[in-house]
Amino acid sequence: MASPREPRSPRPGLKGQGLPLNRERVLSAALEVIDAQGVAALTMRRLGRELGRDPMSLYRYTGNRCALLDAVAGHVMDDLPVLSGYGDWKGQLRLLAQELRLVALRHPNVAPLLLTRPLSTPLGLRPPGTLRPLENILSLLTAAGFRPADTARGYRAFQAFLYGHILIELQKYIVDPDEDEPLLRLGLQRLPARAFPRLRALAPAMAGYDGAGELDQGLDLLLTGLETQLAPHPLSGK
Repeated sequence: MASPREPRSPRPGLKGQGLPLNRERVLSAALEVIDAQGVAALTMRRLGRELGRDPMSLYRYTGNRCALLDAVAGHVMDDLPVLSGYGDWKGQLRLLAQELRLVALRHPNVAPLLLTRPLSTPLGLRPPGTLRPLENILSLLTAAGFRPADTARGYRAFQAFLYGHILIELQKYIVDPDEDEPLLRLGLQRLPARAFPRLRALAPAMAGYDGAGELDQGLDLLLTGLETQLAPHPLSGK
């Protein structure tokens, strides 16, 4: 199984006068704006300034702003590996999870477009780029022998764990990164000891958060549990 890639540096700037305009340039420039200043900073007017174009000329490539945000999410999702649809299904799901985590860490401002925005939209109305990982996972689980209902439940369990893990990792736990004492590092000394005894006692464990390691540990539990739901092989009866 291939190892997850290390976080890459942001895509090189594609802004500049005189370059031909195309959808790739528009989406890459939009991604740069979001990476630098967040989703709220991305407007068609701002994007037009970045590209040196009249904002009205951009609508032929992206439609309205909502369509632009969906397109940026699909653009980022293109960095994810395509699952083969057969073979080591647990290894492939593990690789996909690790890669999505790295994508979110590379583009933390884009994470809401990848993780939470699609959940408010019915499946059939989501942009195809954000549905490709879902199609990949469903194909992989089906080929592995999961029944239809278990395939759907397995995907939802995988998604819930992975998205929750990434959202937690993106939160800022540390109040004072220069402080060595875990209680002070997390700012937990502000909490009354009688009301929060366990949280204060677990400060060293909370301060030592290992995103990659905890993702792997959680995947061990999740994938082992999913494996117990595999349908018996029709020939072996096992």
